[in-house]
Amino acid sequence: MKLLSIRSYFSLSNILNMSEKEIRERLQEVFRENFNDQELLISDSMNADDIEEWDSLSHITLIVSTEEAFGIRFNHSEIAKLRNIGEFKSLISNKLK
Repeated sequence: MKLLSIRSYFSLSNILNMSEKEIRERLQEVFRENFNDQELLISDSMNADDIEEWDSLSHITLIVSTEEAFGIRFNHSEIAKLRNIGEFKSLISNKLK
């Protein structure tokens, strides 16, 4: 069994106690980094059709980056059901509970 370092423990604790606002802010940063656009603003209704650079490869990168940013894992069926960023945020929030 791998033991968490003190720093990892507190990072995990902070992630598990994130508010909806903090989730949105962190997800915003993931999107900005993934699409290399520091001005990008996400909204709940946005989807892949709203971001020109959002193709199948960037989709995979976005999912992996989000998993790393929040310390969670998604399965294929969860991702396949998502229709917009609002649903993605809800999935993240549920994973953190």
